Amino acid sequence: MTSPERAQLPITLADTAAPVRMWLPPEEADSAAVAQLRNIASLPWVHGVRAMPDCHLGIGATVGSVIAMRGAVSPAAVGVDIGCGVAAVRTDLVEEDLEDLGTLRSAIEAAIPVGFAAHEEALSSRELTRLGARGGLEEFWEGFSALPESVQKREKKARTQLGTMGGGNHFAELCVDDRDGRVWITLHSGSRNIGKEVAEVHIARAKGLEHNAQLSDRNLAVFLADSPGMDAYVRDVQWAQEYASRSREIMIGLFQDAVSQHWGARGREVRFDMPVNCHHNYLSLEQIDGEDMVITRKGAISTRGGDLALIPGSMGVGSYIVRGLANPDSFYSASHGAGRKMSRNAAKKTFTVSDLAKQTEGIETRKDAGVLDEIPSAYKDLHAVMKYQSDLVEPVAHLQTVLCVKG
Repeated sequence: MTSPERAQLPITLADTAAPVRMWLPPEEADSAAVAQLRNIASLPWVHGVRAMPDCHLGIGATVGSVIAMRGAVSPAAVGVDIGCGVAAVRTDLVEEDLEDLGTLRSAIEAAIPVGFAAHEEALSSRELTRLGARGGLEEFWEGFSALPESVQKREKKARTQLGTMGGGNHFAELCVDDRDGRVWITLHSGSRNIGKEVAEVHIARAKGLEHNAQLSDRNLAVFLADSPGMDAYVRDVQWAQEYASRSREIMIGLFQDAVSQHWGARGREVRFDMPVNCHHNYLSLEQIDGEDMVITRKGAISTRGGDLALIPGSMGVGSYIVRGLANPDSFYSASHGAGRKMSRNAAKKTFTVSDLAKQTEGIETRKDAGVLDEIPSAYKDLHAVMKYQSDLVEPVAHLQTVLCVKG
């Protein structure tokens, strides 16, 4: 795919109520996603919308969208997997050290519950400390009592799912930096079922509010500022975001454990550095164009502060470690990944298990019907996505997948 000239991007959609700017060539933009972006921009509270190069149709709000609102927030603009995001850490291993990856994959799958699975018991404070997780976990759990009453009944499940990966597009990978051969651990996960339940409670509440009755898409229902509904939503979503962040931190520790034991049995001590942990489905309160606003990123990362972040591609394609360029034009944001170009059902109908095996050749991973919807061809070209946002992030490393654990 040919990269566009830099002067072409971003483009501004014509005739929108609030400005919509896209880091994607018009000919590659899905018409349904563009219509959805226009609809979002029609909300009276919206200051502006930014669409990342991986954007595609979502429920209510477009995946790959960044929305700045005055005095309101739409739960659909965060989505149901609150706090979904990525983490990474570099090892001092190099490609030549890699061996017996099938055994290592089995060890990772045994250490990190995937799919609908959870830990048999919540991990103890001693175990979490050993894994390098942050302290203050009991103080964090005190916030659970403020969540919706229907959600509080799920506390045991939430505790045992902390530090578990889930399914879908979530993964744990071992990757190699194609420049220096250094081996990285990468991870993609969210807030599990507890975040989904929090989101669904608030989406239903927002849909029932009178000021949302005339919306063309009730999925875009909003809470208004200084209302009990908005205060409760912001509080609960921030709790779920913290849950997701802590969960990734724990899984990175479990992954490091598996790696250390794998090479420790061979007399090799492994060291880790350059940790990354960031959300890409979340809200924050930020200054945009000199005003305090609610910013929702649904499939987008923050580039404020120039911190390191991870932008993954599809299963087996790898990822980019990037540094944010803090471009205010994008509301200080960049893409969260490659982005899907076809639905899961379409992928299952289009491709076969044989296609999956060919497209993941040389990678230690599942190659069965259970992950067929995650086949690389169901996703956009990650390298093109990176070129389209060259003014938003600076690539630090391109990581090629050698091992992938899926739910």
